[in-house]
Amino acid sequence: MLVNGIWKENWQPVQNEDEDGRFIRQTSSFRHWVTPDGSAGITGKGGFKAEKGRYHLYVAYICPWACRTLMALTLKNLTDVISVSVVNPKLTDQGWQFGGFDGADEDPLHHARYMHQIYTHADSTFTGRATVPVLWDKHTDQMVNNESADILRMLNTAFSDVVEDNGPDLYPDDLAEDIDTLNEHIYTRLNNGVYQAGFATTQKAYEEAYHNVFATLDALEQRLAETRGYLFGNRLTEADVRLFVTLVRFDAAYHGLFKCNRNTLSAMPNLHRYMQKILALDGIQATVQLDHIKAGYYSVKALNPTGIVPVGPASL
Repeated sequence: MLVNGIWKENWQPVQNEDEDGRFIRQTSSFRHWVTPDGSAGITGKGGFKAEKGRYHLYVAYICPWACRTLMALTLKNLTDVISVSVVNPKLTDQGWQFGGFDGADEDPLHHARYMHQIYTHADSTFTGRATVPVLWDKHTDQMVNNESADILRMLNTAFSDVVEDNGPDLYPDDLAEDIDTLNEHIYTRLNNGVYQAGFATTQKAYEEAYHNVFATLDALEQRLAETRGYLFGNRLTEADVRLFVTLVRFDAAYHGLFKCNRNTLSAMPNLHRYMQKILALDGIQATVQLDHIKAGYYSVKALNPTGIVPVGPASL
């Protein structure tokens, strides 16, 4: 990680843990918002106006949080508005690296070798982990935001006057409170729950996370049996985006590597049908690269010291 802008130690998957061995995720540090007129968002300072060609997004196909933002770009018809760089899925001793893997990009803005160099370009005294996604302002050469939930939400509204068809409203006012409630539940027990199972350092912490994961999947399986569509009936929302990115990685990574192995997602017919429904939406398949997902997760030495990548599953 970076300490006062200096890389101090080899990359480690466990960011922090509590006294019972529970995995604790780092809080994002850059929280400015792109808005239609450049006014300040709910956090950070103003000056980031929605404009075509101004912003650049750094992502990893392995990372579910980053792929939330890729899905938003696609669903909101912003792929020609915001440029994208994809990092190498294999985590090195210095974290995310550019290039060197099929489908991974070099850094076009700063010619950095590692993602942590993007962070020190933004703040020469930064302390913390260099995560993705990162939304960068090319005009002012500043990091705008590195919190996927923020980026997902700003992409939903900020560029409505920039493109003719801005796609579905992923956070409609009449569902906002219900979406927030469901997001929190799914994030705590499933999105982050699989990581809490995979990176637990005690049996107690692992079993607690494991049971949370499958209790949540069981509840969602029942919910989707009743809605027969998306989480909120026939309306695609950000809650679906946030759930999908975990589901699409479940059989390839979380079931085996993270020990969430009661059953595969393919054994849950409603959830599997739902995942396939979203995967079939225009452009979404391109945000899901199974070779990056498997190569990335199985490169985590703490969980897979041999680095052997499983052959299957070959498809979703």
